[in-house]
Amino acid sequence: MFAQIVNKVQRSAKEALAKTTPAGLIKRFATIALGCAILTFGMHNIHQVVGITEGGVLGGILLLNHWFGIDASIASPVLDVVCYTVGLFVLGAGFLGWSAVSSVLLALFYALWESLPHMLPDLSAYPLVAAILGGVFVGVGAGLVVRCNASAGGDDALALSIHKVTGLKLARCYLFTDLSVLLLSLSYIPITKIVFSLVTVFISSPLIDFVVGLGANDAKGEEEDGFVVA
Repeated sequence: MFAQIVNKVQRSAKEALAKTTPAGLIKRFATIALGCAILTFGMHNIHQVVGITEGGVLGGILLLNHWFGIDASIASPVLDVVCYTVGLFVLGAGFLGWSAVSSVLLALFYALWESLPHMLPDLSAYPLVAAILGGVFVGVGAGLVVRCNASAGGDDALALSIHKVTGLKLARCYLFTDLSVLLLSLSYIPITKIVFSLVTVFISSPLIDFVVGLGANDAKGEEEDGFVVA
């Protein structure tokens, strides 16, 4: 079974690479890397400091970090593997390749930010500002990754899988995964802060849609270079 999955991924990767120019590869990789850097910067410097969680897998990372002391650089790829496995069977192997690249980059950037002092002021006294700013970092960062038809943190693969299986609107699928984690987060985060987490979720979700759809017509013309709006 595992060998079949590996072979399927390898065939899909070869087919994708055959249709992609070197310039397209570099552009796509750079966009995903930028998105991962922005996303993890906001998570480490805002969410973890202020204690405002995100929904979905990103919130799950913070949940594991709080209760089990698991570093984000470890929790991120573990949770991604679970979501990517679901995505592999529902969405196919093509989506998985670049999502794997994204997962590695997320872990590397988490490790980088964790090795450095916090680079933003402590916004604990201004939770609403932290929620808004954090939502912007998550929305822009995740949006850049999803724009390249990859998954940012694994929850994109999960939400897209739910969307494909149930036929529900994608926004509702994101909301379902986000709210599920936020409810679990009540085990260690006061309800007043969960309210601010909801602010983050309701900012990041439409912002992801905006970034993904920005210049959609131009991006469709770049499909042959492997840079495709998801």
